[in-house]
Amino acid sequence: MVQRYQSPVRVYKYPFELVMAAYEKRFPTCPLIPVFLGSEILSEYQSEDTSLHVVERSCKLNVDAPRLLKKIAGVEYIYFIQKNSLNWKERSLRIEAHNETFSSRVLVNELCSYIVHPDNDDWTCFEQSASLDIKSFFGFESTVEKIAMKQYTANIKRGKEVIEYYLNQLTAQGITHIPRWTPPATITTVEAVAESSRPPLAPPLDIRVEPAEPLPHSSIKEAIPSLSGQEATTPLPDADKLDADYIERYLGHLCPMQESCLIQLRQWLQETHKGKSEAGDWKQEKIPKDEHILRFLRARDFNIDKAREILCQSLTWRKQYQVDYILEMWRPPQVLVEYYTGGWHHHDRDGRPLYILRLGQMDTKGLLKAVGEEAILRHVLSINEDGQKRCEENTKVFGRPITSWTCLVDLEGLNMRHLWRPGVKALLRVIEVVEANYPETLGRLLIVRAPRVFPVLWTLVSPFINENTRQKFLIYSGNNYQGAGGLVDYIDKEIIPDFLGGECVCSIPEGGMVPKNLYQTEEALEYADHIKLWTETIYKSANVFKGAPHEIVIEILEASSVITWDFDILKGDVVFNIFHSKRSPQPCRKDSSSPLVPLPGGNNVQLIERNWVLGVDYSMVESLLICREGESVQGSHVTRWPGFYILQWKMHSSPSISSTTLPRVDDVLASLQVSSHKCKIMFYTEVLASEDFRGSMTSLESCQSGFSHLSAATTSSSQSQSSSLISR
Repeated sequence: MVQRYQSPVRVYKYPFELVMAAYEKRFPTCPLIPVFLGSEILSEYQSEDTSLHVVERSCKLNVDAPRLLKKIAGVEYIYFIQKNSLNWKERSLRIEAHNETFSSRVLVNELCSYIVHPDNDDWTCFEQSASLDIKSFFGFESTVEKIAMKQYTANIKRGKEVIEYYLNQLTAQGITHIPRWTPPATITTVEAVAESSRPPLAPPLDIRVEPAEPLPHSSIKEAIPSLSGQEATTPLPDADKLDADYIERYLGHLCPMQESCLIQLRQWLQETHKGKSEAGDWKQEKIPKDEHILRFLRARDFNIDKAREILCQSLTWRKQYQVDYILEMWRPPQVLVEYYTGGWHHHDRDGRPLYILRLGQMDTKGLLKAVGEEAILRHVLSINEDGQKRCEENTKVFGRPITSWTCLVDLEGLNMRHLWRPGVKALLRVIEVVEANYPETLGRLLIVRAPRVFPVLWTLVSPFINENTRQKFLIYSGNNYQGAGGLVDYIDKEIIPDFLGGECVCSIPEGGMVPKNLYQTEEALEYADHIKLWTETIYKSANVFKGAPHEIVIEILEASSVITWDFDILKGDVVFNIFHSKRSPQPCRKDSSSPLVPLPGGNNVQLIERNWVLGVDYSMVESLLICREGESVQGSHVTRWPGFYILQWKMHSSPSISSTTLPRVDDVLASLQVSSHKCKIMFYTEVLASEDFRGSMTSLESCQSGFSHLSAATTSSSQSQSSSLISR
């Protein structure tokens, strides 16, 4: 397996020519890099106009590896081939390096580039990437990978320090400006003679003493506030790049490997989004914010594959329930406004937004009977969305990354009434949803005035809370939250609420018992809880079973109409197909006189009758598309004839497992899944009349489409299949 690493963009607030002069001081040896023992020039080329200079070197490295491993490998040093292509005209340096030693067993490729800052000609950007492919190494593959990761991390950190050291050294020598390259035709005869006597590695030096500018933190594309709160002139990263100083300023300190994971997952989302938007020209959508991606990486200890899986599941969930619009659309019922005992209250000592929940004063049973479980869940989701927004605001206010909030839970009044079974069930569901979709958003949870009944509640809910989250809990019983070691260690004394012995007046509702005249009937609550987060959601869901596909019919009155679709595979693998029929299909019946046959799952509908013959009663108009679990697919079909078009989702059978070969785990799991579980889809279709279709794919935009482009782990193969459907 090939391991890839990617560094963020690092910015030097010095001109390209000066940075190159500092870079050249690393050769032939560099005392500041102990592992770099020396280099030898293998070949060198310079263009006639001196604008291009290419040097190939053999570099000798003393890799920090165990002595035993070096002895087994039979080598003491590692040799790398480095090719530097310096273009003075374009002001760029491209560095390509690969290992010469053990290249048949381990292949290391590294690519670095120095280019001019896109928004400032006097600044220089540096970017670095690497790949590691370990084929075999005497059984020490895991050790070699760890050594390579350690070396890469040290190389990134040390490389920046070395350039800064030599830049400062040039400044100390009075060299603060080097003129840019100019074509030979513009150089006079006297200047040409002087030019010919200079080394070819750099443009002519114009030694001029100017005030040296230090190397402050910077980013790449929009003005950001400095730590003092003043507006800085450095820009934020553009849509495709992340700047190292932007990460430090807005996301917090990350080690090089963590930076690499963030950049790789971000690039994957960008490429997935770009591929789908180009294929179908659907409405442009933004990828998740960097801090949102980072939370999922932290939740899975920066394992890219695991983080990508849960992130894609969360994006599907956000699209299905339109969570992105919850702050705009959700207006809590008045009973929640008056009796839900929670609210935002200033911030803690670390600048995190502070949310206070007086759970002991909340009538959970009354709220559930008055508004239902779904309304409470919506309200909690709106709180989490608001919390993320407040974190972004506090990041700007305090001049440091604020990525989580603090929750203070007051359990005064908690008793057995709160352990009502439906109430605990609703609480567990809320915890499950929040844990899955808002990882690493809770910075600290302070529980005060925990009564004797609390251990019972804790025993019920703690198994559903992630271990990393549980470590953030601080529990105080009785009144031991006051004084040193209590709340004052985390919250300024001036903002401790009055009901906890502080002097700050808190506007959070006091709660109390919900009047029974506000209760809804059981039937009304059951109906409300079956409604999704938004009753106006445009997506529908359906189950697909083995031998029982789900089908929908669309009647087309005019040829050249356009059928568009957008669906997600929530569970299992399915095959998607489109058929045309002149006959109006009817839901399956036992015979023409009997009532509809009940189908499994309730929302599963079958339209193509068993006695229909393909090619006679109906015809296939699109090649079948195999869709894997977690994928999101969009596409369109321009109809050739009027009639009835049937969109079909059918369970995809897993490949047969040969008895002569050892089955793969994935095949066995897929077989078990198909045989014992149903598939589930979420879909939306729309028909555009022929007069609204102008032959341009832009007319296929869906202004209602939510997070469709990013809601699934779409593979490159599925993208190409989807593109083939979209292009028809």
